[in-house]
Amino acid sequence: MIDLMELFRHWDAGRSQVQISTALGIDRKTIRKYLAPALAAGLTPGEGGKFDEALWWELIAGWFPEVGDPAARAVTWPAIAAHHDWIDAQLKASVTVATIAQRLRDDHEVAVSESTVRRYVAAQFADQVAEPKVTVLRGAVPPGDEAQVDYGKLGMWRDPATDRRVAVWAFAIILTCSRMLFVQPVLRMDQSSWCASHVAAFEFFGGTPARIVCDNLKTGVDRPDLYDPKINRAYAELAAYYGLLIDPARAGKPKDKPRVAYCTSSGRFVRG
Repeated sequence: MIDLMELFRHWDAGRSQVQISTALGIDRKTIRKYLAPALAAGLTPGEGGKFDEALWWELIAGWFPEVGDPAARAVTWPAIAAHHDWIDAQLKASVTVATIAQRLRDDHEVAVSESTVRRYVAAQFADQVAEPKVTVLRGAVPPGDEAQVDYGKLGMWRDPATDRRVAVWAFAIILTCSRMLFVQPVLRMDQSSWCASHVAAFEFFGGTPARIVCDNLKTGVDRPDLYDPKINRAYAELAAYYGLLIDPARAGKPKDKPRVAYCTSSGRFVRG
């Protein structure tokens, strides 16, 4: 509903379908599909003056009842609901939704697609589905004990020297205890830039943490290993100079440390 409200907000402001597609990342065929009822009703952009959210909410709910009522998304939901308790038992037994959908078709003769089953499970078993995704926070980290470092993409920028569009990256390091954050835009993620950004961060913080947790990128780690990671030589020399420990996150374990990303809507860096 919120996404559709945003679509109609852009349309009511007089933006073209191309502009809406670019701004919201929605395919133009999808845009035409959702605009069709408004055009059929004879509505035109901006005719009501200020965008009336309450009115549009009512219109959208009337045109697309499945948006407000998940149960209306498929006529097959009643057939799935007949096996609600069985699905509940399957989820508790850690059976995947893909397998549940297959068993509904093969064992219970319910003609239903996997995507429909996924929508049903997401709506009817929201808490159960979300439970495995819950992240339990670890205990507090003492001041000065740890910092976490990562790169995040800021966007594209036209270099006036070469007149070419280049990617701009953000080197971000955050102190785990205080959440104090240092961010430095960079055009390269090579070894020199990596080490120089660390030095700039230490100068900004006025000191160094006892330990840095980083990803297993080549500028920091040559060989990922749980017990004996091989630290890049230049990075190891930097750590030795400042007397700190490099502690790479486990490969394939993104929850070992939070991600830092740039949110274009708020204009701030956020932790994911």
